[in-house]
This record gives sequence, C-alpha cells and structure tokens, in this order.
Amino acid sequence: MSTQLLTPGVYVTEVDGFSSSVVPVPTGIPVFLGYTAVDSSQGKPVLISSINEYISLFGAAPHNEYDYISNSKSSQASKAAPAFMLYLGLQLFFNNGGGTCYVISLGTYDSVIAAGAFSKDVYTNALVTARHCDEADLLVMPDAVHLSLDDWTSVSQMALQSCEQSGHIMCILDVHNGYLRADGSVQDPVTGGVSGHGFYSIAGLGEEFNKYGVSYYPWLNTNIVSVSSIDYSWVSASSLPLLVADLNAEAPALFPVDSATDTNKLQAYLAIVASLTQAADPVAIRQRHQSLMAVSPVYQSCMNHIAASVNLLPPAAAMAGVYARTDHTFGVFQAPANTTIINAVSPAVNINDEQQADLNMPLNGLAVNAIRSFPGAGLLVWGARTLAGNSDDWRYISVRRTVMMLEQSIKFALQAYVFQPNISLTWNSVNASISNFLNSQWKAGALIGSKPSEAYSVSVGSGSTMTEQDIYNGLMNVSVSVALVRPAEFIIMSFQQEMQAS
Repeated sequence: MSTQLLTPGVYVTEVDGFSSSVVPVPTGIPVFLGYTAVDSSQGKPVLISSINEYISLFGAAPHNEYDYISNSKSSQASKAAPAFMLYLGLQLFFNNGGGTCYVISLGTYDSVIAAGAFSKDVYTNALVTARHCDEADLLVMPDAVHLSLDDWTSVSQMALQSCEQSGHIMCILDVHNGYLRADGSVQDPVTGGVSGHGFYSIAGLGEEFNKYGVSYYPWLNTNIVSVSSIDYSWVSASSLPLLVADLNAEAPALFPVDSATDTNKLQAYLAIVASLTQAADPVAIRQRHQSLMAVSPVYQSCMNHIAASVNLLPPAAAMAGVYARTDHTFGVFQAPANTTIINAVSPAVNINDEQQADLNMPLNGLAVNAIRSFPGAGLLVWGARTLAGNSDDWRYISVRRTVMMLEQSIKFALQAYVFQPNISLTWNSVNASISNFLNSQWKAGALIGSKPSEAYSVSVGSGSTMTEQDIYNGLMNVSVSVALVRPAEFIIMSFQQEMQAS
C-alpha cells in the first residue's frame, strides 16, 4: 500500500494475479482501391460492412455500354470486361463471406471518362493511405487490370512494396489479361515473353517484396449480374443501328408471310425493332425488351453475350471474401484453398495438371494459384502459394498471414509496456503475456508440436536477449520463435500388394 496509514483498522487491497493478455487482431479485412460514382470521402479510407452501405456512401454501380458486332455467321457483344470493377468486386467479396472492409476511392467514373484512360498516378497516394489502415490485412485493386501492361506492372510493384512497409497487409493481385490462355506465347498473361510494351503481367514483377503478394489465374465467369437486368440500353449508341439492321433482316425467317396474320406479326415485330432508336419511358423500354427476348434469337444472343462479358471478372475481390470466410470458419492458419468461390460459374480458361505445374512451381518463384474445375467437385481454388514460391520461409499464404497476425497481435499488446521499468518484473510480465497468447494459438491449431515447448519459445531479459548496454540505451529486446503449421500441398499414397498370410 503506497499511501500512509493514519487511522487504525483493516485495509483491503487488490493485487492483479495475471499479466495483461495479448488479443488476436482481426483478419480477413481488405482495403479496396477503385473508382466510384461519387467521392465524398476525398480519398480517405471508409469502413463499410455491406453493399447497401457502399451505395449510400459512394453511389451505385456504373452503367457500361458494349459494342455490338455483326457478321454473316454470328452476332455478339464485345469481349471487353466492365470498365469499372469495384462495385461488382465488392459484391463478390460480401457474397463469399466477407464482413467489413475499407474502400478508398481513386476518383469518380466521370473523371476517368473525361480523361479518356485510366491513370497509374492516382495509386501513389492511395497506396500510402492504404498501408496506414491498421486494421486491414489485405489489399485489392480491382480496377488496376485496366491499366496498360507497363502501368499495371509499376502499380503492382508499388503495392507490394507498400505492403512490406506496412508489415501487416498482403496484396492479392489480379493477373493482367487473365482471361487469356497461358499457352507460352508472347501474350501469355502469366509467363509470356517481352513485347513492345514490356513484360506481360506476372512475369514482369521481378522478385522484390514478393512475400507480401499472391495472385490467382484465370479470371472467372460469374453470375453476379443476371441476364434479366440487361436490355438494349447496354448496347452502345454507335453500334445500335447494326443491331436494328440485323433484327430487321431476321424478321422474314421468324415470320414467313403466308397470310394476313403473318403479315401483321411481321409488321408488329418491325415496329418494335424500329422503336429501339426512339426515346421512351422505362416501362416502354422494358416492354420492348421483353418482346424481343421472346421472339428474336439475334436479340437473345446479343443480351446473353453482354451478360457473359459483364460477368467476366478478375478473382482477387472474390478471394478476399474466401480469405475472410476461411479465417472465420477455421482460422488464419488454414490455407484458403480446396474451397469453392460463390457466384463463380467456371474459370475463363480451363487448366490441367501439366499446365498448373508451370503456374505452381515456376523457375522464377512467382507462383500463381490456379482456379480449376474438377468433375464431380465443381470449381475449386487449387493453390496456396505466395509470389515468393522459392522461399522456404514465405512460400505459403497461410504461413505469411499467420506470422502477420502474430506479429501485429503481440505488437499492440506490447504498447502497454512502453516506458515501463526495464527490469525483471516487466520482462516476466511480457514473457507471460506472449506465452499465454501463443499457447492459445497452439491449442487452436496454428502452431505445430506435441507440447508447448515444441511449438513456441519466448525469451526476454538481461543476458539472454539484452546486454547491459541495451538496457542503458532503453532497449527491450524480445525474441519469439514459433513452429508454424504448413498446408499438405502434396499427398502421396503408396500401395503395395501382399501375399495371403494363411
């Protein structure tokens, strides 16, 4: 008792019997960088927990127009992906188990349209802002795939460097042109050679800061946007006359004129087609759309191709949701693999075992995780490696993320000991706090070992982690060693026949 006792009697004091505890930091919280309808946040990170909350703060989804292509054999919409990816990416994130996330607006849709192109410059300040989101542990940039190849490479390298500087964020990179086939050609989006525009996609990233990066291939055919939500207003005004011409040419085949009734049907159809170019209220537009969908194969094909084009999406945002779902269900130490992606119908490119070998274990170590379809199992995430595939320390995503979680959890807990006396009493308290935390992680399955002493060790004190000079200089060195769980990436079964015993 520190106060002086003046009055006789019995006094009660409470003494803390336990050291302060280390609390695991939350995981599976990404920060998204992308373009929005409005930017009231002025480039600051905004925390959201639903797509409706996003709409209330940043506006609705962009409305994109698609070119209509016509020839003698087929009619289709262009294969271009949506011009702005953030809104649909957030839908994939939440649908796949994502909870909360941060959004940093790079600017508005109108600013990009006015400029006529996407710019890499807006990412410089945004990445600095992102790495200071202390709660976030993932970084996703859905709109970066629309940059030029050189700019995508530059932005991706900046993102990886920013993640290393933060020490608590891992970047999920979308493969540039990831809907193309990885066939070894110069346009191979993963391992392609050098073109006049520089390296293609992943092969051009180099080996700096790769332990903080992860990537998935190919892009996904999704059903996030339904065909029923698309009508002829999605066709660009410049190509609409081509669609009208094809619909008119289709009319005789649909309505052969053998009677007055057939003539009336043909005239009614042509009237609907002619009305496409006329301004009308939403109800009339919807009625025309439904009428054409009911009778016209050309129109149905056009709408289906537009829907397929809109639904061709890069997988990083969906994978951020998969990470969050895996973390909440099992723990951050569980590899986010051998699981499905909700709203994903199929990979844009089918991959076999031989092709995945080049992705999973390339000579340069820039491993890319495959998304594949398997008979009877459907679409599965079939890879768990970081871009540092040649590193024995940081090869696996779950190892990298587990270490980040442990580091940040212990770091925040040790803040309470700053300026405390650098003596054995403090050292013992620090040791106990960290050891209790690591023991709980061992019990949860994050650390491997038959007993705690095999799973982790904590050292702090004079003669072990500090010298007298360190203590004099105000340093408290804490050494933590952990045995991390690693995924069973290759399971080998051996079969041998035996002779009958009797």
